[in-house]
Amino acid sequence: MMKQERQSENNEKSISKPPNGPSVSENNERDHPSSEALSLPSFVAGSGTLDRLVDTARDYARAAASDNTLKAYAKDWAHFARWCRMKGAETLPPSPEMIGLYLADLASGAGPSPALSVSTIDRRLSGLAWNYAQRGFALDRKNRHIATVLAGIKRKHARPPVQKEAILADDILAMVATLPFDLRGLRDRAILLLGYAGGLRRSEIVSLDVHKDDTPDSGGWVEVFDKGTLLTLNAKTGWREVEIGRGSKDQTCPVHALEQWLHFAKIDFGPIFVGTSRDGKKALETRLNDKHVARLIKRTVLDAGIRSDLPEKDRLALFSGHSLRAGLASSAEVDERYVQKHLGHASAEMTRRYQRRRDRFRVNLTKAAGL
Repeated sequence: MMKQERQSENNEKSISKPPNGPSVSENNERDHPSSEALSLPSFVAGSGTLDRLVDTARDYARAAASDNTLKAYAKDWAHFARWCRMKGAETLPPSPEMIGLYLADLASGAGPSPALSVSTIDRRLSGLAWNYAQRGFALDRKNRHIATVLAGIKRKHARPPVQKEAILADDILAMVATLPFDLRGLRDRAILLLGYAGGLRRSEIVSLDVHKDDTPDSGGWVEVFDKGTLLTLNAKTGWREVEIGRGSKDQTCPVHALEQWLHFAKIDFGPIFVGTSRDGKKALETRLNDKHVARLIKRTVLDAGIRSDLPEKDRLALFSGHSLRAGLASSAEVDERYVQKHLGHASAEMTRRYQRRRDRFRVNLTKAAGL
């Protein structure tokens, strides 16, 4: 089967021009789904200036979504294209009937692949809609061949959302206590405390620069004041400011941890959180990947003995980078609107999803009803 699939891939180097649609090579479909999305109209003669504007417009189009989102959409399209080839079908133009069958296949788990969750299937469908839009096609998700199949999948297979465990105040203190006081330990301490106190996503943590416009891939910068530090973030929901006040003591203060790291690492320009040399004595110039934050959290959770009542595999599955964000929302005993602003949520409902332990059984309607 794998040999036939590879042979099929070699034979299908391009896709013929569909009716009412653009011609798209398979390489572009897989690796650069939006590279041909923008071009000059057929009735306009090309020129150096216009060609440069096309390239500029394409750059802006790619910036419309995050790198992680684009990578996910590219994988979605590659999986769907491979599925179509194995079924003897074409990806273009979009066929609601085939897409409905594709969704059913994902949900049923027929064949070697396991059944996917409803949320993953929904995300796959969003990825297909985005990819078709880049190729000049509109995918009607309300078409009965798609909508009814998806509704049936949700009705039959939907499960409560699986949320990562929130890291509470005592947990983060125990995790920080496991870190050494070498350069690498100072960096990781600043990552944990700043990420926790700021309610930051892991991508937001590693995207920070020392100053505004230090690097092209910057996701924000910091300003340190007497009372705390101000983060200006280009976040998932747009630009926002996050105020992080100083803690009650230096050992647990996120601002102090940040200052210590910047001072001893001699960082005064560019990315704040970078790698270190093997001996841990020198800071490098390369920005850390956001996966470092997830690995750091899992490692320190184990080292600190958090949820030691569970097997190690289950403990690792419980915690992720988002545990810091959920932990702040669950631990901060302040008015909900302040937590909502701090996390950058558009609605209070989203904030309440993060406040997992804080408000549980706080209001007893049973007693309030007289029982």
